[in-house]
Amino acid sequence: MQAVGDSASDAATIRREEATKLAAQVAGPVILPGDDGYAAERAVYNLNLPLEPALIVGVTSDADVQAAVRFAAESGLPVSVNNTGHQVVRAAQSAVLISTRRMSGLTIDSENRTARIEPGVRWGQVVNEASEVGLAPMNGSSPTVGSIGYSLGGGQSVAWSRSKGYAADHILSLDVVTADGLLRHVTAESEPELFWALRGGKGNFGAVTAMVCELFAQTRIYGGGVWFAIEHVPELMPAWHEWVETLPEEATTSVAVQRLPPLPDLPPPLQGASVLHMRFTHLGSAAEGEQLFAPMRAIAPSILDSVAEMPYTSIGTVHMDPPGPIPYWDRTMMFADLPKEAMDEFVALTGPDSDCPLVSVELRHLGGAMDREPAVPNAVPTRGLPFVMFAFGVGGPDQEDLMRGSLAELISGLEPWSAGRMMANFMSAEEATAPAQLRAAYGEERYDRLARIKTSYDPHNLFRMNHNIVPA
Repeated sequence: MQAVGDSASDAATIRREEATKLAAQVAGPVILPGDDGYAAERAVYNLNLPLEPALIVGVTSDADVQAAVRFAAESGLPVSVNNTGHQVVRAAQSAVLISTRRMSGLTIDSENRTARIEPGVRWGQVVNEASEVGLAPMNGSSPTVGSIGYSLGGGQSVAWSRSKGYAADHILSLDVVTADGLLRHVTAESEPELFWALRGGKGNFGAVTAMVCELFAQTRIYGGGVWFAIEHVPELMPAWHEWVETLPEEATTSVAVQRLPPLPDLPPPLQGASVLHMRFTHLGSAAEGEQLFAPMRAIAPSILDSVAEMPYTSIGTVHMDPPGPIPYWDRTMMFADLPKEAMDEFVALTGPDSDCPLVSVELRHLGGAMDREPAVPNAVPTRGLPFVMFAFGVGGPDQEDLMRGSLAELISGLEPWSAGRMMANFMSAEEATAPAQLRAAYGEERYDRLARIKTSYDPHNLFRMNHNIVPA
């Protein structure tokens, strides 16, 4: 096998007869560029980051995944794994793309409060099926995100994380096909180092074919969002910053300064509006939640207020993430603190007196259980950091210079308060593919440990079309 990142390997192509040979070994489709289904199978969420693999395998089983990995290894080609395409950071050029969408098995164990999830399953499906037995998963803000990719990156839940920690903290086992083509059942007891690395190390260590994770007894929440006119940002932001320090761990909040497009699927008051969107969830009673949220409601008149008692199945309405694919450019940053000077700079860069063209600049309040190491430690690098920012601007290639420039200005302005480390799930392609930045995101000690484990399980860096940890 050729060396890590070897250009000759990455420039390789796959002949029709080779694809035909692989097709005889798998139950799912094997697709070359130009074949029917190629465009649909490589579809992604961010339209600015299209996938361009040399071959696609639509896997249906563990055996299909093993055959695809072995084929890639024998051909000297990298492997890319894709379900929903929310976390694409590399184009997968000349790679074997494993499309997991057909592996959509989901088993809810109500007695043990667990879910067994295959890699084609999205969080919306888990939320709906778990709710039928009075349970809820540690899903994120978007129902359309793949459950496993989100969890491998840590997974910050908009309802659960402040009281339960990261989603990765509640993974009980993983079935994974490693670069040698072996299917491994990985637990804290069976392979502790690999188990540590998988939970937080993204897709570096193999193709996960199943995850067993904990569920929690919950059928409803008090939550939603309030939209204020953007001119209230200067008074709302410092008040929100002070208010979050008073919240119990059962409460979660975030804010986003948004310049919304005039889309007909938005509520009429929000179409084309510039707003501050304040989100809130509370796992306790509606009365307690209303009392906790009252100080924010009192600061300024709202344009729209959806915060109320709701079934847990409506959790996706709290953030109202775009449900379908869009072209966007994004950046992220985390903070150890946001003193007054930082909040003033945030308002200056995003508020009513700025010319910020970005659709959304979001701050999420973290803390609580996310600061505590779980009983079985993992590679999640962001404990102890109370705030994460995620910003994005919408537009195609013709808007790239404008959006990248605005994002760079935002990052530069807030750099004095940056913590260096980052949530993998929020890292842009620009950030995730910069080796120095990825090392900083994990921190030296954690990154070096991940690199040693990578050397043990993927010494030739077969799984490198991701937030790539290079073998030591």
